Amino acid sequence: MELGSADEETAALLLELNHIIENDRYPLSPRIRVLRGIRAKFLTAPQPPPRPPTPEERDPRRAPRQGRRPR
Repeated sequence: MELGSADEETAALLLELNHIIENDRYPLSPRIRVLRGIRAKFLTAPQPPPRPPTPEERDPRRAPRQGRRPR
């Protein structure tokens, strides 16, 4: 699929698609499935950056945070 756009425009479009897909309230909706299909057609679609591990994932022996301490 050729859109005939510059690399900058393609990168901006992919960035916006990634943002819409990742931040949608309903990730399995038909609209998001269509957008994922469009994103998959681009050969250079960047993968979203991996999220940093939580403290529990870094050290499984660590107890989970309990929230704020009572005063």
